[in-house]
Amino acid sequence: MEDWAEIRRLHRAEGMAIRAIARRLGISKNTVKKALGSHEPPKYERASKGSIVDAVEPQIRALLAEFPQMPSTVIMERVGWQRGKTVFFERVQQLRPLFRPVDPASRTEYLPGELAQCDLWFPPVDVPLGFGHVGRPPVLVMVSGYSRMMTARMLPSRQSADLLAGHWALISGWGRVPRALVWDNEAAVGQWRGGRPQLTEAMNAFRGTLGIKVIQCRPADPEAKGLVERANGYLETSFLPGRAFRSPADFNAQLAEWLERANVRQHRRLGCRPLDRWEADRAAMLTLPPVAPVVGWRATTRLPRDHYVRLDSNDYSAHPSAIGRRVEITADLEQIVITLAGVEVARHSRCWADHQSITDPVHAAAAAELRQARRLIAVAPVDTTVEHRSLDDYDRMFGLTDTTTDAEGVA
Repeated sequence: MEDWAEIRRLHRAEGMAIRAIARRLGISKNTVKKALGSHEPPKYERASKGSIVDAVEPQIRALLAEFPQMPSTVIMERVGWQRGKTVFFERVQQLRPLFRPVDPASRTEYLPGELAQCDLWFPPVDVPLGFGHVGRPPVLVMVSGYSRMMTARMLPSRQSADLLAGHWALISGWGRVPRALVWDNEAAVGQWRGGRPQLTEAMNAFRGTLGIKVIQCRPADPEAKGLVERANGYLETSFLPGRAFRSPADFNAQLAEWLERANVRQHRRLGCRPLDRWEADRAAMLTLPPVAPVVGWRATTRLPRDHYVRLDSNDYSAHPSAIGRRVEITADLEQIVITLAGVEVARHSRCWADHQSITDPVHAAAAAELRQARRLIAVAPVDTTVEHRSLDDYDRMFGLTDTTTDAEGVA
């Protein structure tokens, strides 16, 4: 996955030839050609396994909390580690930044189109989600480094499917792709392991299709993405006060209107408006890929008898004619579509509340008709010969026959 994504980035962003990419990455030209010809990432699944260092990690953390600069060899001796050094040293390297003193951030200048910083902002306001529910869904915020152009959108959840769908919506709105995205250790994006950043499979597939780089900040280093952190504070102090929201759609509508004004304000650090730098910034970005990345929810399942499918935590109805057959479920930030062999059997607006059943009246009526038709099916009579037993047998069974009288009568 890493090689596939890096090959596409070098070809699209750096303009490197196939031979140069093969030489730089130490792979064959055929591998490079295959990666460039494939618009979908290679699939590889591996069961996650725990590490043998997990058992002593609490002891490592305790030592680092008291002595952040203690050498790894000394820590290994103190905890009585008798296994391999490499895996132990990698865990210490991963944990040590959590206990070091704060490292002051330095001011950084960015080139046009160089990067955009991203973060999830959780607005401290209750938003009606429907069905009597209220919540505080995350807002994906993206700020371009050079122009400080800001864009944002509220998402149904912070899960990978919704996060990447939101990313693509914001990038599509710009019409261009920054050469790099800067993220913290959001679970849907990736995390640091063994002292190295490791992206999720979904994020690698996303960046590979776009041909860009994703930069993961070190843990406990919010200054590395100070632009978007300040944007979050600006949203909280300038956008939220005095506002009320009827729904997530209303929140996004008001946010979009406010962003148009925010991006034409005078920026103190730049000495100009973000809009004044936007054209140069956007011109240096990459073009959108010819094939859009696969984002959102994708699943297949066999439609059960109750003709409902589950997405996230909600159930959505489908036409009962598809019962027992395998259907495909696709969903984005706004709607969910269910198809059977390419034919649409359901379309619903995305529900933001939890644990709800969304029913299309057409589907309910069709199900009622099918049930009624099944009840009206005539059942053929069964012609079975039944043996009739003599009543005298029951009299003898219950002792109702007077054998003496019968004998006298016969006599």
